[in-house]
Amino acid sequence: MKIHRAAARPTKTAPTDKFTGQVFQDEVLVGQPPSRMRATNVTFNPGARTAWHQHPVGQTLLAVSGIGRVQVEGGEVEELFPGDTAIIPPNTRHWHGAAPNRIFTHLAMSETGDNGAGTEWFEKVSDDQYQ
Repeated sequence: MKIHRAAARPTKTAPTDKFTGQVFQDEVLVGQPPSRMRATNVTFNPGARTAWHQHPVGQTLLAVSGIGRVQVEGGEVEELFPGDTAIIPPNTRHWHGAAPNRIFTHLAMSETGDNGAGTEWFEKVSDDQYQ
C-alpha cells in the first residue's frame, strides 16, 4: 500500500488556455503502469468552465459539491448536483464547469488510451454555448 499525503500535492491553478474563469485542480491519482487512471478534484468558481475537449477512453465526473453544468456536443446543457455522476463516452467532445452563481467541485476520472494519449483540447466554450 502507498499513501499519497494531501500536503505533498499543492493545489494548482488550471491553465487559462484550457479553462475560462478561475479553476483549481487537486491531483488525486496519476496511475502508474499497468494503471492508466487519472483522477483530479476540480473546483470551479461561478461561471468557470473547461474548453471543449475529449478523452480517448471517456471520462467520468462525480459531482462533489455545488451546482455544475456539463454538455456533450449536440446535446443540451445539463445541471449536476452533489452525488450525480456524468459518464461521457470515449472521443466525445464535451465541456463542464460551474453554474453561473455557484462554486462547483467534481472528481474527474479518465484513462489514457492504449497508445498513451490523454485529453485532446479544442476551442473555448463561448458565453452563448455556456448559457
